[in-house]
Amino acid sequence: MDADTLLTARQGRLGRLTLNRPKALNALDRPLFYRIAACLEAWRDDPGIETILIDSTSPRAFCAGGDLRAIRAALAAHGPDAAAAIFRDGYRLASVLAHFPKPVVSFMDGIAMGGGVGLGGHVRHRIVTERSVVAMPETAIGLTPDAGGSYILSRAPGLYGLRMALTGGRMQGAEAVAAGFADRMLPSAALPDLVDRLAAQPAGQVVDMARPVDRPDMPRPDSVNAIYDAPGVEAIMDRLAACPDPWAAEDLRALGQASPFALRVTFRAYHTARRLPDLNTVLEQEYRLIASLIRHPDFAEGVRAKILDKDNAPRWADAATATAADIEACFAPRADSLDLPIFPAP
Repeated sequence: MDADTLLTARQGRLGRLTLNRPKALNALDRPLFYRIAACLEAWRDDPGIETILIDSTSPRAFCAGGDLRAIRAALAAHGPDAAAAIFRDGYRLASVLAHFPKPVVSFMDGIAMGGGVGLGGHVRHRIVTERSVVAMPETAIGLTPDAGGSYILSRAPGLYGLRMALTGGRMQGAEAVAAGFADRMLPSAALPDLVDRLAAQPAGQVVDMARPVDRPDMPRPDSVNAIYDAPGVEAIMDRLAACPDPWAAEDLRALGQASPFALRVTFRAYHTARRLPDLNTVLEQEYRLIASLIRHPDFAEGVRAKILDKDNAPRWADAATATAADIEACFAPRADSLDLPIFPAP
């Protein structure tokens, strides 16, 4: 990896990590994980750095997620454990960012999906803009929300998080704030001034100057709950088919295109995550799930259809052959783990 894919800078009291893979929408690979982690380690005890900023050189994307081409290639060449190791690096970095002893600010300006949420969605101060598009679209490639995304989804109001987990729905800036994926929304034109302020003032003081966003145009919570408070994915789809609202038709279309097996795993994962106590335990669950799902044929097929051939016509495995035991096996403990927490409790 070219070192210029991550730009580092010091500005006053600010340490700045800027993603610079615009052609790949800042997709995250292992070298990029390592460089970010190394910078955080170096700046952790540096008295001249009081705040960390993570942003992007591209107005189109903060980070579109993990480098799925590289993950699929690792799977094909070296097997599922090699592919799982890439996810493991990302999940450990998400935990580091969430528990970093200094304030971390993310500018999730543009696309922030999947692993991009893992990079920017767990830090202390999360900024979105009018250009932001936030989503956890993993079911469309045979996976389940990961990188700690299922933790945020499980804490979203009502059953809105279950809806987004299953459909991979895209949230604009204000909607991402309402769902708990971000803290403040600012005009993208205001970000350079915010950088200057962060270089001179405490992060919390700077971010608190941003006014709360207006309530976004979203389906009413009771309408969402009435459909998604169901015993399984099939019941949700039946209720969506009977609902006359346009958003229900869009949800049904998204579910119809997603991996049926991944939908069933995600439904259970969401409800389990709601009972788990913290981000680290949810990350451990996600690692077990992802390590299982990358072995399922739907993952390689989903990446082929969405990323490689881009025909958007995945040929999913027959859902009728999947049993409750197959779902249960995805949640089984692994011999390895994420070895969290990385930082000891205060």
